[in-house]
Amino acid sequence: MRIGLISMGLCIALLMGCGSAENAVNLFTLQDDIALGEQVRSEIESDSSGMELLDSTAYSKIYGYLYSIRDSLLNSGQVHYKTEFPWRIRIIKDDSTLNAFCAPGGFIYIYTGILKYLEAEDQLAGVLGHEMGHADLRHSTRQLTKMYGVQTLIGLIAGDRELVRQVTSSLIGLSFSRTHEKEADECSVRYLCPTHYNSDAGALFFEKISKEGGVSPPEILSTHPDPGNRVEAYRTHKQTYGCIGELNQAERYQKMIQTLP
Repeated sequence: MRIGLISMGLCIALLMGCGSAENAVNLFTLQDDIALGEQVRSEIESDSSGMELLDSTAYSKIYGYLYSIRDSLLNSGQVHYKTEFPWRIRIIKDDSTLNAFCAPGGFIYIYTGILKYLEAEDQLAGVLGHEMGHADLRHSTRQLTKMYGVQTLIGLIAGDRELVRQVTSSLIGLSFSRTHEKEADECSVRYLCPTHYNSDAGALFFEKISKEGGVSPPEILSTHPDPGNRVEAYRTHKQTYGCIGELNQAERYQKMIQTLP
């Protein structure tokens, strides 16, 4: 699948909801985000990627569970591109990796490592909200615009397979700016706020990482800005938005995790 026309001019996107105007310059259009995400999906799920994905039919129970949480966030009324993006979820079998990421256009990937590390459903919802926030604010393609020149992006239009592999690798390990991480954290709270979940559950993940010590924070929770400051920010956002949900569903979560290989 080829990326659609990437504007040769500078597309200045209007950020909605929890975003700001940092790195507003984006050479990708909204349809380009979706098309690039589809290319990344194809690359990740190819036999040559080296990644093992859990089959959605064989593991239909855990997939159905993840999609139900995703739907709760989409139905919060806070996700700007709720209907435009597919918000497709796939699980990568890798117990050693504490990570999740969302490719442009809403293609979500979660490692079994982070699923087994989390302790409750609200924490997973917080992680999903953070990653969905990056996609909803189009952080990845803003970052790619910054990382690659126009000529490189033109190569994506032409379907350069090696370039697609390079960009896919960049997206999986993408390190966002301080501002983008803060925006995604805020999105997590905003998406969870109208639900029954504890809206600052993302902060609990930071706290567990900090208490255990020696555990390298995954890309999703990079050390910039400071984890302690991010915990405080989560709780401040919860108070500011008047969120009252406290549901964590720890017992149900642990039962579902047992269905993983």
